Amino acid sequence: MSAVRLIEIPVMFYRTSMGTEPVLDWLRGLSAEDRRVIGADLATVQFGWPIGMPLCRALGDGLWEVRSSLPGNRIARLIFFAKVDRLGVVHGFIKKTEKTPPDILDVARRRMKEMLR
Repeated sequence: MSAVRLIEIPVMFYRTSMGTEPVLDWLRGLSAEDRRVIGADLATVQFGWPIGMPLCRALGDGLWEVRSSLPGNRIARLIFFAKVDRLGVVHGFIKKTEKTPPDILDVARRRMKEMLR
């Protein structure tokens, strides 16, 4: 019996024209435990895509969210798009409202368009 080999989809984080990486900067500002939870969830997506609820949910316009439950009853979201050859992570935030705010989705859509050019 042969072992199942998981296919890893490369993850690329959004980078501005000035070379900054706002999503990675946001992640670096979180606690080590928060980063561990979010990183494990992203790795699950990276090695198991496509994945649906409860870990991933479609947001429309080609955007998806990774849904992470953090210590202290907090919720984090990474917004990404999926292409055949990569996952593009375009935004991250701690969720404070039931619906994702429209301005966050606008930023994510703009960043996705930049990454796809």
